[in-house]
Amino acid sequence: MGSAKNTSTGSRKERIEELRRAERARERRNRFLVIAAATVAVAGLVAGGVALIQSQKDDATTNTASDAKSASGHFVTGADGVRTWSGTLTRNHVTKTVTYPMEPPVGGDHLQVWMNCNGDVYTKPVNNMNAVHSLEHGAVWVTYNSKASQADVKALAAKVRKTPYTLMSPVEDQKDPIMMSAWGKQRTVTGANDKNVDAFLAEFVQGKQTPEPGAACTNGLSQ
Repeated sequence: MGSAKNTSTGSRKERIEELRRAERARERRNRFLVIAAATVAVAGLVAGGVALIQSQKDDATTNTASDAKSASGHFVTGADGVRTWSGTLTRNHVTKTVTYPMEPPVGGDHLQVWMNCNGDVYTKPVNNMNAVHSLEHGAVWVTYNSKASQADVKALAAKVRKTPYTLMSPVEDQKDPIMMSAWGKQRTVTGANDKNVDAFLAEFVQGKQTPEPGAACTNGLSQ
């Protein structure tokens, strides 16, 4: 009886020890798996961080490059007096300031938000980069400087207010008193009664030159 009891006790101890060894083995495997998973995760984070940094560098390079070449070329004047830009007019949304080769600009990289152009008349200068976005949507931009008569400015403002997909603002640095611009198109007019005002509006408001016809001219930026 004593021998059987001792044998039973010994067997139980052996089973307990075997279970303990198995548990220790599982713990070692689990620690290994955790360490391996952590190593993979860290490696992934490092790789992702490097990729993100490189992507940001690439984006910055792209923005800088696009700003530098947002418009290149020259105007070609047609028999009707409309000047057409012959060259490149890129259409990237950028955050850096774009310097345009013409004033007012007729296209190129621009800000993500457009100026409202549903017959909007602005009495103060607007940001060229917002106005260019309006041109991309098919708007015509009527501009004037201090050499334009107040009568012409008033009459043009009344016309613009009645014409969807137009906007008007002062641009002091433009070469002529009154000018009209669309995407890739521009002309000078002599005054509000110049027949070319209506002709330009008829041809270029949502005209064939529009990169994004039908895009919104409301819910943008306003003064």
